[in-house]
Amino acid sequence: MNRKNTWVSYTHEQEKAAFDFAQDYKNFLDNAKTEREAIDAIVNDIEKEGYVELSKLIESGANLKAGDKVYAVWMNKSIVIFKIGTESFEKGMNILGAHIDSPRLDVKQNPLFEEGGFAYLDTHYYGGIKKYQYVAMPLALHGVIAKKDGSICQLNVGEDEDDPVFFISDLLIHLAQDQMQKKAAEVIEGEALDLIVGNKPLVIESSSKKENEEKDDTLTNGQLYALEAENKEGEEKKKVSGAIKRGILAILKDNYGIEEDDFISAELEIVPAGKARDAGFDRSMVLGYGQDDRVCAYPSMRAILEADNLKRTGCCILVDKEEIGSVGATGMRSHFFENAVAEVMALCGQYSDLSLRRCLANSAMLSSDVSSAFDPSYASVFEKKNVACLGGGMVFNKFTGSRGKSGSNDANAEFIAAIRKVFDEEKINFQTAELGKVDVGGGGTIAYILALYGMNVIDSGVPVLNMHAPWEATSKADIYEAYRGYLAFLEKIDF
Repeated sequence: MNRKNTWVSYTHEQEKAAFDFAQDYKNFLDNAKTEREAIDAIVNDIEKEGYVELSKLIESGANLKAGDKVYAVWMNKSIVIFKIGTESFEKGMNILGAHIDSPRLDVKQNPLFEEGGFAYLDTHYYGGIKKYQYVAMPLALHGVIAKKDGSICQLNVGEDEDDPVFFISDLLIHLAQDQMQKKAAEVIEGEALDLIVGNKPLVIESSSKKENEEKDDTLTNGQLYALEAENKEGEEKKKVSGAIKRGILAILKDNYGIEEDDFISAELEIVPAGKARDAGFDRSMVLGYGQDDRVCAYPSMRAILEADNLKRTGCCILVDKEEIGSVGATGMRSHFFENAVAEVMALCGQYSDLSLRRCLANSAMLSSDVSSAFDPSYASVFEKKNVACLGGGMVFNKFTGSRGKSGSNDANAEFIAAIRKVFDEEKINFQTAELGKVDVGGGGTIAYILALYGMNVIDSGVPVLNMHAPWEATSKADIYEAYRGYLAFLEKIDF
């Protein structure tokens, strides 16, 4: 089978379209470093295109018809988007499914502590990471803190040029003889991934509680909060152990209205600081955080926005928790998607339990997730005839799983043939791949979960270099071909 480089086949107009699409994609990456941020960005885009929230339609008792546009968000971390087709739901939908969570570090519920002259936030890593990749680099803090009064404080610190950044220290090479002998998995232990957030003690000049009360009007709310915490502990001196932590608490109180106990109801994520960038002298690639799997989520969202004259209802699912097994209320294993389909069918006057089952069984899906890209520096782990290459176009994985296809959805040959026919007619560049050599490793997606309904599913997406690293690399041509492929799938597949 001959491999084609997508760039060689492009006209000048197609190349410009790919670069323009990649610019929009980079902007999305910069504004969607967490699941919540991704949902906010997606909702803003789709509402501009006339999509209406499902809960509002249910409340108003609306009757949906072909061409109507609907979306439903679950817990601000997952979304399902529908564009109603002309055919009955019982004939099935064409579904694009991707995930919007990415490997990272999460802040623990009791995180703030002081040690050796530094204030730290304690963390727990999320998803599959090489822990040593997160040390000695600028990091940003994103997320929300829910307070007891019902208010929500949003944090995004480390992305603007004037923002401070945070970091995790690494041992200097001069003293690292023992560290350098460890296995890569042990060089940095999970409990050592403590984020440095400060080094300056809180100093209050007055020397007694009475004097502090007299000078309350000269202190900030944060300083008063920190002083109150100090007095509760029965400390009389103002330059004491814990003063650096108190300094951080004062800043959090002054700038965000946050108290230490508020960390209990927080969801804070630590991600690489900085914007997605063009990579290479030719600017042919994108280097950025979180491309697994937002590099598939964004083209999927764009495809359903631009799909037109649909026979089968088009659906785009963008979910949370894939990196840890698709579990929880916002993961693909929850009933959120099935419930949303049932509600939309009811508004179309087509719902019954049997009709819902037929709809799901007769649907076709592209499980839009990334695949490993061939890396010549590590060629020994790939099987060259069955590996995706950057610039080779959109990639299909007939199966994922590991070793003996364990945990895999394995797509039917007839379904693949139907996709091949459409893609060849639409002149979409695509390639096929496996995730490494047979006995080397592997991975999984959400494909097998949707396949439980009996629908036809195949994994498809974009090849990624440096997958799960803080900075991942993709080809602009592959991103654009994925968008074109997803659009063709929504409009043309009738299987």
